[in-house]
Amino acid sequence: MNANYPKIIRLGAGLSLIAALLAFAVRAAEGQTPQRLSLGDAARLAAAQTAAVQSAATRVQQAQARVTQSRSALLPHLSAVPNWSSHTLNSASFGFNFPATPGEPPLLDPNGQIIGPVKLWDFRGEASQSLIDLGATGRVRAARAGVIAAGVDVAIAAEQAATIAATVYIRELRSETTLQARVSDSTLAADLLGIARDQLTAGVGVALDVTRAQAQVANARAQLIAARNDRDRAQLDLRRALNLPLDASVELTDSLNSVTPPDVVNEQAAIDIAIRTRPDIRAADAQLAAAEQQLAAIRATRLPTIGLFGNDGANGLGFNHLLNTYTYGVQVTWPAFEGGRREGQQQEQEAVARDIDIRRRDLRQQVAVDVRGAMLDIASAREQVDAARGRQRFAELEVEQARERFRAGVAGNADVITALAGLNAARTGLIDALAAYQTARISLARAEGTVSQLR
Repeated sequence: MNANYPKIIRLGAGLSLIAALLAFAVRAAEGQTPQRLSLGDAARLAAAQTAAVQSAATRVQQAQARVTQSRSALLPHLSAVPNWSSHTLNSASFGFNFPATPGEPPLLDPNGQIIGPVKLWDFRGEASQSLIDLGATGRVRAARAGVIAAGVDVAIAAEQAATIAATVYIRELRSETTLQARVSDSTLAADLLGIARDQLTAGVGVALDVTRAQAQVANARAQLIAARNDRDRAQLDLRRALNLPLDASVELTDSLNSVTPPDVVNEQAAIDIAIRTRPDIRAADAQLAAAEQQLAAIRATRLPTIGLFGNDGANGLGFNHLLNTYTYGVQVTWPAFEGGRREGQQQEQEAVARDIDIRRRDLRQQVAVDVRGAMLDIASAREQVDAARGRQRFAELEVEQARERFRAGVAGNADVITALAGLNAARTGLIDALAAYQTARISLARAEGTVSQLR
């Protein structure tokens, strides 16, 4: 045996261990890789996997099962009916007797007598088939219309989930931007405190400036803590809205500052898109169609039905003597009068259809209001963004000028603190304006029924 063979084995084992550790490290790194999501990605992810969407999908399955149940009335029904019975009879219940020869007692006791027990085996199969049943056919069509309506409900749930996720996405962007602004405020406050301390040490400053700067640092720190908590809560809410594990790592790729014009700027074009694509409009149309199909099914129940029936089998007192018997025929059923039950059902269903149609027409009016309102909000929010950016530029300039005066020793830090408060408010105002614009974009997409198509 080669003397180096044990060394080779140990070296191979060492390399295998290193490879295993490297593979584990790679898997761990992959597990920590954050999931990158844009606003549109978040909307589509929520529309695909949230609990509300999954629940709506199960209702589609329920509707499909109701179609199968309704269709069963038009398909053959087969059954096997083996049975064994033992029974007795009272001859008086026959209502007749057999004539007897003169001088002989009657065959059956006139007062009645017990006959039996008769023990009977019966092995039988039964079958029936509907040939013409317009009521059942109408119920099948109504059930199929219900499947379409349930499918549109899935789209409604998906659009709602996408809207919620997109709104929470903007909220997290806002909280993240606010946190960055508060970090900048803390940096400026710390810089102001350093200047105040340096001037006090050099004998050109006063203790009051240091105290003011310390108070400003404490205030900035408190705001920073609140902003960080708001950011963490927004991250938690976003994971919940996306139906992701609460400890999942998510990276937002969009920015609150991306102020892009909407895809559709023409009001009438946006309304037309909403009428075509909004799932609640399509749901109302589907519900009306289902109600009309159900009404047609009720009306069809007044018509006659035609079907075949039959049974065939062997019966007898014992297995050694079974005789075959059968029954078959054609049956026509015509419900001439049912005490007004059908008329009541028809009136109820007509009222249901009218109610759906009223809500459908009102919903179309609301669509126009939603679209116009969202477009007004977008125009106003864009102007507010421009105004807020101008305000922030002036606030930054004021802070810079006040800090230079304080650093030069020609003024105290009261002006700087006032300017910092103004800058804080200006930054918050710009963040609010940007968030309002992005929210208005989502509102327009929701009004058009295109949240899941956001980029």
